[in-house]
Amino acid sequence: MSGAPDPLPPVQPPSDGATARVVVVTGLSGAGKSTALHALEDLGFFCVDNLPTSLVRPAVEACEAGGINRIGLGIDVRVGSFLAGATAALDSIRVGRDVVILFLDASDETLLRRFSETRRPHPLTTGGSGAIAMLDGVLLERERLASLRARATIELDTTRLSTHDLRRVVLERLRPAKVDLPRMSTRFISFGYKYGIPLDADLLFDVRFLDNPYFVHGLRELTGNDEPVREYILKNADALEFISKTEQLLSFCMPRYADEGKSYLTIGIGCTGGRHRSVVLTNVLSDSLRRKTGLPITVVHRDVARASSSIVPSGAGEGMAGTPSVDFRLLQPGAAAAESGPATDKSVTGGER
Repeated sequence: MSGAPDPLPPVQPPSDGATARVVVVTGLSGAGKSTALHALEDLGFFCVDNLPTSLVRPAVEACEAGGINRIGLGIDVRVGSFLAGATAALDSIRVGRDVVILFLDASDETLLRRFSETRRPHPLTTGGSGAIAMLDGVLLERERLASLRARATIELDTTRLSTHDLRRVVLERLRPAKVDLPRMSTRFISFGYKYGIPLDADLLFDVRFLDNPYFVHGLRELTGNDEPVREYILKNADALEFISKTEQLLSFCMPRYADEGKSYLTIGIGCTGGRHRSVVLTNVLSDSLRRKTGLPITVVHRDVARASSSIVPSGAGEGMAGTPSVDFRLLQPGAAAAESGPATDKSVTGGER
């Protein structure tokens, strides 16, 4: 959704030597309080939701005693009768601390639609609070939160904000002055299909269509981190075309994943054994995209340390990880003579595909 307001400077802590920042998230149910608290956690805040107001000061003091100076508190009508003491509780922690009250609101129509989509009851339509219809609960909630709204440092209307827009606004407004906004962490992982695909991969690229250094004399025992293997793969026009097209795709996608609010992205590049082709292409793409996007990128070569064997699964198929299989031709008379020749004929060696 494009309804996010223009970026605003973060709320700065006071210059009177406050030792801790306490952000109190409150407002209407369905207006996005959980999203705001999650965003604070991404900024390094220790967050406690639905806290009885009588525990506000002890909780803040306990956090400070433990060396925690960024604290987020969720307080709203769910605390029931404790809500009457909210303003007094917040006044009790203001001395020597930077206390920010973030109040979230949305139109009645939007709140009703959000509750309908989640199929959850409004907190004031249950428990004998006096509200019967959903709209009654919303109106009663506005009335009960009036005193907190009057003390709000920041008011946000989330009617036109998506979850991602709201998260972005909270990060921009409430980040500590010396803390950068969280950036999407990207991980490239090379792997071998015969050992299984990475379960946490968001995107997968299969490079088994490229010529395999496993069948080239002098390259089998090396890995994609060795220069001879790198040179062999990068002299292949198909490899260069794959790098160009994949880099173009990821250069387009990665910044947009980050803008959408994704915290991490895992990209898997696989070949048969995970030692040659996938390693080279993972290194090349990660280096290039790190420069182009400016995003933090880490690299993991999951299977590069696995030992290369002269007797490997034959005819098992590309994706059949861990299937015990032996090329019985190697056990027949004359097999030794065949093995003594150049290991470039895939029909003779069995071996990796």
